[in-house]
Amino acid sequence: MQSFQNHFLIAMPALDDPMFKRSVTYVCEHNDEGAMGIVINHPLDVKVADLLKQLQIEFNTDSPAATAHVCAGGPVQHDRGFVLHTAKEGYSSSMHLNNELMVTTSKDILFDLTTEHAPEKFILALGYAGWTAGQLEQEIADNSWLVIPADNSIIFDLTHAEKWQSATATFGIKTWQLTSEAGHA
Repeated sequence: MQSFQNHFLIAMPALDDPMFKRSVTYVCEHNDEGAMGIVINHPLDVKVADLLKQLQIEFNTDSPAATAHVCAGGPVQHDRGFVLHTAKEGYSSSMHLNNELMVTTSKDILFDLTTEHAPEKFILALGYAGWTAGQLEQEIADNSWLVIPADNSIIFDLTHAEKWQSATATFGIKTWQLTSEAGHA
């Protein structure tokens, strides 16, 4: 089985589910039991400061991180937070995704997000995308997704609006060149 861990799933134009339309999903885990990923480009109308305030966590209002939008990470457990961030040790529930990237699900990271102790770069998402065994592979075969190796600059250095087109451009094609039709030889 080919693993798509550390890859992006780029939604094809025909994928019109509101949660995934024009989405870029970072695949955190993929094995024979299924897959888990975080949509990195669908901002909610909620800022990091709003979430911290709701959780009664003190924060630095002058920090640029406080004004960052929280993302809709996917339809599963949309009340649970996931922080996709550059590597920084010390949180109680973190998983290394590669040498430069981690995901943390424990609340302790939230106390650092607007301080000098924060990871260099991060995205805070509510929820995740999940697939059962074989489901993601079938969706790829059905032409729902383009798959490319993940690129941290797309995750962290672009606006949410730029991510889908930029990820697609890594194929050397323009988004208007994509078709909603699938063919299999």
